[in-house]
Amino acid sequence: MLEYDEKRNYIRMEIDCDVTYRLAGSDKLHHGRCSSISGAGVSFIADRLFDPGKAMEINVIPKNTVTPSMTAFIEVIRSAQQDDGSYEVAATIKSIKGD
Repeated sequence: MLEYDEKRNYIRMEIDCDVTYRLAGSDKLHHGRCSSISGAGVSFIADRLFDPGKAMEINVIPKNTVTPSMTAFIEVIRSAQQDDGSYEVAATIKSIKGD
């Protein structure tokens, strides 16, 4: 049996759902795909590179109606170009927006 020692404070869940995001102070909405989420962070696929430290608002939209969407304020940790030309963005969740 394999043993795995989780070093994270929160377990990361791999997901595949739509996201919308916008830079802080901007009204321009962009669309992407969320690839993973945890209690402290999120990663998603975007169409452009974002510098570390950029503040954004992101809305994670689940595929089913049982799970509500989540809007959070995030800070980019890193982004890296993928083979298909898109960018994987990793970010820290700073706060979750309430109703």
